[in-house]
Amino acid sequence: MKNLHSQFPSAKIAIVGAGAVGSTVAYAATIKNIAAEILLIDINDQKEKGEVMDISDGMCFVGTGHVHGASLKDARDADIIVITAGKAQNKEKPESRLSLANANKSIIKSIFKQIGMIQSHAIVIIVSNPVDVLTYVAQEVCMLPQSQVFGTGTALDTARLRSNISGRLNVNAKDVHGFVLGEHGDSSFIAWSSVSVAGIPISKVKDFTPSKLKKTEQEVRSAAYEIISKKGATFYGIGLTIANILEAIVHDQKIVSPVSTRIDRWNGISNVCVGVPAVIGKKGIERIWPLVLNTKEKRALKKSANIIKKYID
Repeated sequence: MKNLHSQFPSAKIAIVGAGAVGSTVAYAATIKNIAAEILLIDINDQKEKGEVMDISDGMCFVGTGHVHGASLKDARDADIIVITAGKAQNKEKPESRLSLANANKSIIKSIFKQIGMIQSHAIVIIVSNPVDVLTYVAQEVCMLPQSQVFGTGTALDTARLRSNISGRLNVNAKDVHGFVLGEHGDSSFIAWSSVSVAGIPISKVKDFTPSKLKKTEQEVRSAAYEIISKKGATFYGIGLTIANILEAIVHDQKIVSPVSTRIDRWNGISNVCVGVPAVIGKKGIERIWPLVLNTKEKRALKKSANIIKKYID
């Protein structure tokens, strides 16, 4: 396959899980005309049918060809498989994403067992939490190269960071750059040395004091808990985050995004899936971006990676 168009002549995306996140991903992918065909798969047959019917009502306004319900076996022919299924965080009381590890490990293994043999060129994106742990599990069971199986990692956290800073400084979020790294969870951290606004390092932005840096990090890390307490779940932000990743794959955009991928050796960590900046294109993870972290950031990354390893083990 010489180019993207020969690899995905009419991209088929399978989304496993028709809950709030999965259905939002299907909707976002539909209105952004990312794929020719979108499969929505859920254990709740009526929920799956209802979401498909609702999205299909607007097909006359988009370029997407088909959105329809399917089975896990149908996913084996997809070019991209997005996994959103699993136990969600409790909306009644705060609970960490890591508390979902054991239940969702079993669900992930069951999903891939039922899907069976996946196309050799397919890309698998893990969204279910704890995403770093489940990405590692998925890589072990789905029989694809590790570069073709990755999680959304801290891509959403980074989007929240950019939005937060843009609001504080009254600039467009597209002009804010930088990364949240580590676990998609309570041990995530902002790599402040990477953050800039329209070419100016955040350390040189007037009035962005250390206290504001600390407050920003607290707000970014706790955003999910706050949203869940207010509306029950988070799905719009992650839906658009996944759509952005899907576009990067289908159109071979080679964006740099902090996603969860297997690390062999990077800034002092190894053999763990964790959120780090990676180049994403038609082949999935093409390479890890060589971001240089300072000593404090390296310690934070190592601490976060060690927490993830405990739950993998």
